[in-house]
Amino acid sequence: MTLVMVLGVLIGAVMGLTGAGGGILAVPVLVAGMHWNMQQAAPVALIAVAVGAAVGAIDGFKHRLVRYKAAILMAICGIPLTRLGQYWAHLLPQYLLMGGFSCLMLIVSWRFFQQSRRSNSAIDEEGLRLALINADTGKFIWTPAAATVLAAIGMLTGIMTGLLGVGGGFLIVPLMRRFTHLAVPGIVATSLFVITLVGSGGVVNSILSGAKPPVFETSAFVAAMVLGMLFGRRISHRLHPAQIQRAFAALLFCVAVYMLVKATAA
Repeated sequence: MTLVMVLGVLIGAVMGLTGAGGGILAVPVLVAGMHWNMQQAAPVALIAVAVGAAVGAIDGFKHRLVRYKAAILMAICGIPLTRLGQYWAHLLPQYLLMGGFSCLMLIVSWRFFQQSRRSNSAIDEEGLRLALINADTGKFIWTPAAATVLAAIGMLTGIMTGLLGVGGGFLIVPLMRRFTHLAVPGIVATSLFVITLVGSGGVVNSILSGAKPPVFETSAFVAAMVLGMLFGRRISHRLHPAQIQRAFAALLFCVAVYMLVKATAA
């Protein structure tokens, strides 16, 4: 139980520091620390990530940063596909699932490292802006292109959530930065709300499919993760964003290498 809580605090602190990046660490940390396989770790991680994201989303609503219509659209498109991702997860052999997860973590690690070298402007990536923002209201201008790109992001998030038990913030944030004109604070807040909705849907689908997360371990992990996230958010303003991103990138890289070695040995 103590180990579960320590791991929860660690993941929560990372999530609080990065905004939405800690979720991708929950599964590998549970696999390494609790010696579970990915199918066992994914539901527990998903519950913790959904609860942690909800805490962040509530703060986003308080500051009127959440674009809830966009989030609901992404969730409606993503939740049904969590079931498909979970189905694939149970079909794939353990070494292939872990190897794929490791490669994904390496990609995310590289992206965070690259971001740490760029400026901290609100929108610092060139891309095809398909979802525009009304300058007066700060809300999306709803066009077929905007609805399509947001729905596609939601669908991809749903599949990855079900397949790997992750929140999907590592997908939502860069894709919204590339294809929308929404400022970064709004993207992060909206991403957290999407993670809450899609993650919760993924948990329900997982339980309906027969998953039985251990009650005591799951409760302890969730509680510790929320406490860790609150702590991480309190100290985040004392650190430079580039320092946080580089440290997170290094942590992701180390965990990815460990998972890759574990996958080849499986």
